[in-house]
Amino acid sequence: MSRALGALGALVLLLALLAGCTSGQADDAAPTPASSDLDQLDTALSPCPEQPDQPAAHSDLPATVFDCFGGGTLDLSRAPGVPTVVNLWASWCPPCREELPLVQQLADVAGDRVRVLGVASLDGASQTASFAGDAGVTFPSAFDGDGEVMAALGINNLPYTLFLAADGSVAYIQVGRIASLEEFEQLVADHLGVQL
Repeated sequence: MSRALGALGALVLLLALLAGCTSGQADDAAPTPASSDLDQLDTALSPCPEQPDQPAAHSDLPATVFDCFGGGTLDLSRAPGVPTVVNLWASWCPPCREELPLVQQLADVAGDRVRVLGVASLDGASQTASFAGDAGVTFPSAFDGDGEVMAALGINNLPYTLFLAADGSVAYIQVGRIASLEEFEQLVADHLGVQL
């Protein structure tokens, strides 16, 4: 009897682990493109905004510069200058596909009060651009084809949302899908002190 319960427990644990999107699903993604290749993609994604020339407060984010689909770069070693929500996503991740339109709604509602950025992680550039277009996403997104941010944070599943203070410090990390615009707005109010 205890052996059957142990096997059942192992099966439940395995199913729980498989419920999220793990980085292993990106193995079929296209190779990482050169930054000039991002400029060649037909995408409605906005360019990444300029960042102040001020170092970010200490965090576990990699001090790496990523090219953005619409132009510009995202430098995680620099302070954003305004409260910022950074959503890590990929085209191969079903919960990301559900959440990404909500991230766009947040970007639309936030205006200049909160910056909303994406980081397409462990994905192919053409798949990312195609999915963003299909989902009607226009908020700026950087390309992290090698998954450097995920590796630095020690995560292997998506979606993952970072709430950054204006100085670049991590105020909060949401693991897993956010289910509604109202939930996003509440997280922004609670952790970034901004009412939307």
